[in-house]
Amino acid sequence: MELIVQREQLLQPLQALIGVTEKGQTLPVLANVKLLVKSEEIILTTTNLEIELSCALPYISSLTGGTTIPAKKLLDILKALPSGIDVHLTINPDKVEIKAGRSKFSLACLPLEEFPVLDHIDFTETLTLPKDRFRLLIQRVAYAMASADVRYFLNGMLLDVQGSEIAAVATDGHRLALSRYTLENSTDISNQYIIPRKAVEELLKLIENEAAPMHLQLSANHLRVELGSMVFTTKLIEGKFPDYKRVIPPVGEKIIMADRVEMIESLTRTSILSQDKFRGIRMNISHCLIKLVAHNPEQEVAEEEVEVNYQGDDFMIAFNASYITDAFKNIEGDMVQLSFTENNSSCLIKNPEDNSVDHVVMPMRL
Repeated sequence: MELIVQREQLLQPLQALIGVTEKGQTLPVLANVKLLVKSEEIILTTTNLEIELSCALPYISSLTGGTTIPAKKLLDILKALPSGIDVHLTINPDKVEIKAGRSKFSLACLPLEEFPVLDHIDFTETLTLPKDRFRLLIQRVAYAMASADVRYFLNGMLLDVQGSEIAAVATDGHRLALSRYTLENSTDISNQYIIPRKAVEELLKLIENEAAPMHLQLSANHLRVELGSMVFTTKLIEGKFPDYKRVIPPVGEKIIMADRVEMIESLTRTSILSQDKFRGIRMNISHCLIKLVAHNPEQEVAEEEVEVNYQGDDFMIAFNASYITDAFKNIEGDMVQLSFTENNSSCLIKNPEDNSVDHVVMPMRL
């Protein structure tokens, strides 16, 4: 079977599909992209057994069939070819010949039968909201997802849908981020879904920042999103996500208003001399002032003062500088509000002009 496809027609979807493939897979075919030729389209598909991403390209063919091609090698070849050139692919039982201009490549391939496919999924619910709102909803909290935690349900993001209210929540046990959105049209859905970390990261790459509607198809174990010619399907994490509402403290009596960018810059400078592993920084909070202090086993010390709006009693508390900085970076606006119910309580971080997002950071001992 021979195909003639323009370089960009293959390159653009493959750049999106490649993110699903992972190095070090136990199954060699998982490093490949499936190329399936139908009468009126070519379907490219990648998978890592948890996520499947496919893209349909319009193509008229009198023959049908296909193969699986090493995705990274194919992508590198297409990137290196001149723009606008036609790419000739000849599919043989165990090899794919690629010709473009004076260039010629021969890649080993694996048969279609070895490529894993998802079983039929019965999607029972559909959630519709603007692309830019969903993107913002998950972008605000993605930083707080755990990575390789033994509590597997933390290695992802909770999507909590209750009628017209949708919330995205992520936590690694030391910090938590919550983002809320009110749907224009209420749904009958009252359920929680845990989306794996890798799936959230890939969705953020794929979803355009535009107001066009997108449809999330949901089942007990899967989520599917259609994005133009792309179809993204992921398994959901089974398990019980922690009751995040109990973790979020109310706005405390100790309220600090600070310049967001100034706090990020001051924390970044001070943390240079913090202990590498724990990144601990002490905050000495007094009337209209926060004094940041960091030190390390080499007896090196960094200090910085930031003027803030605070009228309460003096107190001292310590945090992981990276956790506080990450929360500040995922807040829009010029000012941030930090509140504490007690001297050594969790810190609730908010944009004072936006009640739809909460960030919670646990204190640490120094």
